[in-house]
Amino acid sequence: MPAVVPADATTSKQARRHPPPVRWPSGLARAGRQDGQMVKVPDSTKSSLEQTLRAHARQRWPQLTRISIKHRAGFAYVTGHAPDGEDLPLCRLRYVGSASSWRFAIDRASHDDYEENFLPTGSMAGTPEQALDTACGLYLGDPTAWITPPTN
Repeated sequence: MPAVVPADATTSKQARRHPPPVRWPSGLARAGRQDGQMVKVPDSTKSSLEQTLRAHARQRWPQLTRISIKHRAGFAYVTGHAPDGEDLPLCRLRYVGSASSWRFAIDRASHDDYEENFLPTGSMAGTPEQALDTACGLYLGDPTAWITPPTN
């Protein structure tokens, strides 16, 4: 029996090499941008982010001696520092206009880049603490970071 080919299907090499662009749900593709420009992170938000992440890392991730946060454009790059001196790039946070909600991208050491990803909540954006827990849970081998305690 011959294969059924949809009427709008194309078999050209050009169409197979260049798939159509991904269509994000409304507003997601533009998150963190205004008129095509990256939203500037206010200095007060940068300071708040650093204090929040450092306090959370001290409390939840004693395997790290400290964390450092570098800001570039609308991003915050979070690196953990191990007692043996090893630097562990953990994640990249994208500012989307709120100090309490950031887009999350995990460091992909095998590709030397970051890939936007989902938090355990199922969302691509969340609190800085959720992002840090997700990245540390992965890189420090502690999956309990993704377990939400019951709220009875």
